[in-house]
Amino acid sequence: MVLVLGVSAGAGGARAMLTHSDQPHLPPIDRCRVGRRENGVEDTVFEAIRLMRKSAAKRDEFITGIAVTCRCSSQAEAIRTTAGRNRLTVIDEPVAQLRYLKFTGRLPAEGSILLYDLGASGLTLTQIDCRTEAVLATKRSTVLCGEGHDALLRWLLVRGGVTVDMRSTRHYKEMLATDRVLTVCDPISGQRAVITRSDFAELVEAGIHHSASFVRHMMEETGVRPTAMALLGGCTRNKSIRDELEQQLDLPMIYDPEPEFVSTRGAVLLAAERPSARRVRSVRLTPLGLGRTSSNEPVSRRKLVAAVAVTATLGGTIVGALAMDRETGDHTDGKPPTVEVVGPPRHG
Repeated sequence: MVLVLGVSAGAGGARAMLTHSDQPHLPPIDRCRVGRRENGVEDTVFEAIRLMRKSAAKRDEFITGIAVTCRCSSQAEAIRTTAGRNRLTVIDEPVAQLRYLKFTGRLPAEGSILLYDLGASGLTLTQIDCRTEAVLATKRSTVLCGEGHDALLRWLLVRGGVTVDMRSTRHYKEMLATDRVLTVCDPISGQRAVITRSDFAELVEAGIHHSASFVRHMMEETGVRPTAMALLGGCTRNKSIRDELEQQLDLPMIYDPEPEFVSTRGAVLLAAERPSARRVRSVRLTPLGLGRTSSNEPVSRRKLVAAVAVTATLGGTIVGALAMDRETGDHTDGKPPTVEVVGPPRHG
């Protein structure tokens, strides 16, 4: 049998998923996550592809199509340049996300959907028409991000007398998505601290309130109320974040059990459908008097100011800790694999 490969690229690294071409919706044959590399997103992407090609070779199977999702044109250009003569499909990330949600039957038949993608480096909002797949507006904020959550949680632990590195802090944060109470031990002093999901919810509450304001601001700009909002990105695994958003916004919520893999699964679907595509972009429209898509963030509320003050107290300690989280590696074992970009043509 032949295989297809989907890869999603982000600030925190790349995720890859390998499936049979006629079974893109089933549990994958193999998948991996590669942490971000010093040499850029393209290095991370091709390391993930290398690992999946190696996995396919062990099964004596052939990868017929590879699709990679990208958030911006600079990422897409870097990946295409690194790919050289090798073929691969580069996809605008919202197109892949929408395609997978549509495939699973979670997407409304009419109206628009708001993609709320909360990842390691920030929050990306995309409002997109469900039927035509046309992007109505997109906005990005770095006030709220996974790395900021890691820093705040580490600050809370330090206050309790426990110091752990950022990799461990991220692990504890992810555990709070399923566990209500955790005991954390300082690896040097042996000091212990107990943290709860409620503790974490209080830490990130101001940022979530800010993001709700961000969503309302986008709806005001477009003049189009979305039919639903899809919660994407690894941060939305935490139930306290989902609950807070549901309280703040009067919108039906769509949630996949693996929100961080929605982009990857969308890439798998498009790799199976269009193995020879060169580039798939999203169509962008100007709806109901919207002159332009604003990149400015709305004025923060009182709680956001408090959160910023807390974050500021972390100072150089947090900056240095974040730097410790870098991962290194290379993909010098051969030519980069085939890459493809998917998206509908833009209107002239």
